[in-house]
Amino acid sequence: MTELLERAIARLKTLPSSEQDAIATMILEELEDERRWDESFARSPNLLAKLAAEAMTEHIAGKTQELDPELSF
Repeated sequence: MTELLERAIARLKTLPSSEQDAIATMILEELEDERRWDESFARSPNLLAKLAAEAMTEHIAGKTQELDPELSF
């Protein structure tokens, strides 16, 4: 275990049980999401490259617009 993770866990131990459980749930959900993404890309390794090529083609053709990071959705 890394030193950073050990420090984070030490701080988590000081929180009330309900907060510990909430953070644990978020971590487990994030790990599961990451596993699903990895699995999805492993099944179709060319998909990401295809999507990137399509996006670049649209950008070169002037069919895209720059996003404003200050704009809220």
